[in-house]
Amino acid sequence: VQLQASGGGLVQPGGSLRLSCVASGFNFDQYAVGWFRQAPGKDREGISCMSNREGVTYYRDPVKGRFTISRDNARKKVYLQMNSLEPEDTAVYYCNTDPPGQWGQGTLVTVSS
Repeated sequence: VQLQASGGGLVQPGGSLRLSCVASGFNFDQYAVGWFRQAPGKDREGISCMSNREGVTYYRDPVKGRFTISRDNARKKVYLQMNSLEPEDTAVYYCNTDPPGQWGQGTLVTVSS
């Protein structure tokens, strides 16, 4: 089981980024997937998830209305569109199944002017 996130970088407050995640080694379309993040000095937290087939989504309050999760089961990919980014969004972002299994490589997002 492997999930690798990418697409992070440095962005100014108010900017946007789109994160991508590619999955391998398991039946992707049978699992809910989620995005998680770990800010400096804080525990990792789940911020958004999406069911496997029905497309039901959930967002934690701090990102609700700004972030959008999507998935492409055929390509085994998960995306996170992040708009109106704030310095508080600075973190390493990970994708995983929900509930999470083994952690893969995350991608660093830094929001700073």
